Amino acid sequence: MQKLICKDYEEMSRTAADLVAKEVQAKPDMVLGLPTGSTPVGMYRQLISMVQNGTLDFSQVTTFNLDEYYPIDASNPQSYHYFMDENFFNHINIDRQRVHILDGRCEDVQQECAQYDARIRDFGGIDLQLLGIGGNGHIAFNEPDDFLDANTHLVSLTAQTVQDNARFFESEDQVPTQAVTLGMQGILSAKKIIILASGKNKAKAVSEVFTGKITTQNPASLLAAHRDVIFILDEAAAGL
Repeated sequence: MQKLICKDYEEMSRTAADLVAKEVQAKPDMVLGLPTGSTPVGMYRQLISMVQNGTLDFSQVTTFNLDEYYPIDASNPQSYHYFMDENFFNHINIDRQRVHILDGRCEDVQQECAQYDARIRDFGGIDLQLLGIGGNGHIAFNEPDDFLDANTHLVSLTAQTVQDNARFFESEDQVPTQAVTLGMQGILSAKKIIILASGKNKAKAVSEVFTGKITTQNPASLLAAHRDVIFILDEAAAGL
């Protein structure tokens, strides 16, 4: 694993965007795995600027998002469909037929998850997977547990994750308690992974990843088994 420590959130965002742009320029028709949450927003802003000034082209890129709340309508302002449109897709030259996000209102969750994994395989797998990390070490919505699911699946969110995400809702009781998420096999099958972490509340989870010990109680620690991972941290997240 590589580790890049940046002074602050803005530098972390610029560094991540520069690395993503370099990968897209090297392979314009790449398959890109995308996260949501507050951490990648700055990176998305940087990428949007590159597209708008003509130095970056997303027209041939295929994307797969990591997760979505369940149940939730795509039109709901708190859905990850809505988040991605507002923070990224509406501002870049991406072909909407190449955008893939799990359906938070699907009637058959098991079928939706299996089809999502199949679509990723049909595109040859994910070339570059972007990730954030939760304060408890979760990646996507793979929460700490005795066992982790390999494939895309429905998951119940921990109380900490619900509490962490409550800032995006009017109240904590409005936060969905379930989500559909890419599993650990899907994440670890990506050819390259870039993971972002910002803030001192992420420091403990990040530090545990670099002990060299793997545990399902910190799902991000499984990234230590991947051949090509770059952690991009601000000083607060790297503090421990």
